[in-house]
Amino acid sequence: MRILVADDDPVVREVVRRYLELDGLVVVEAGDGPDAANILGRNEIDLAILDVMMPPPDGVELCRMVRGGPHPQTPIILLTALGEEEDRVVGLQAGADDYVVKPFSPRELALRVASVLRRAAQARPGPERVIRSGAVELHPEAQAVLVDERRVELTAREFDLLTFLIGHPHQVFSRDELLERVWGWTFGDHSTVTVHVKRLRAKLGAAHRIETVWGRGYAWGRPGTGAGDAA
Repeated sequence: MRILVADDDPVVREVVRRYLELDGLVVVEAGDGPDAANILGRNEIDLAILDVMMPPPDGVELCRMVRGGPHPQTPIILLTALGEEEDRVVGLQAGADDYVVKPFSPRELALRVASVLRRAAQARPGPERVIRSGAVELHPEAQAVLVDERRVELTAREFDLLTFLIGHPHQVFSRDELLERVWGWTFGDHSTVTVHVKRLRAKLGAAHRIETVWGRGYAWGRPGTGAGDAA
């Protein structure tokens, strides 16, 4: 697996590279935005770690570029020195799968990288099947989503979250439970879930059936009703 580490601080790149190489990963380094953009454009990596504050295009700009480009599924983790929740939410809204706030634990970053790569390894081809819920149509093997027969582009995490919720209609899950069961984390910021839910609602439009159950969490279809069942 090839991992892009893009940061204008050579010390950060060195530390991250050493930890990822301990896990047997191949690391490609970039010291600024243009260099990172060139590497991303060649589609030769399996995951990108992008610094938010490096010379432009910065990590957020690069994230938007990838999500709007020919390879929108590329997993992205943002590195940021910004500690405010609003700043972190901007990165998630740009399409990042995760973010890590500096100063960070290199081992924690490596664990998060491993979590994303495990998900990719589990996406094995199999017999074509379709999951339908109202106007939403999921094709798990193709990692595709259609709404009223129109394809909707989702990030890998958005697809995982949608698949999980549709697969458990009318069941309420807290943000902690979703972090553990969709992301595979026993740690993390609740805003990660909140922003992904918001993005799913926006992308699915009127077809979404994600209910907010105040004080408890989220459910696909109103709990206790028959609406929203997957078929």
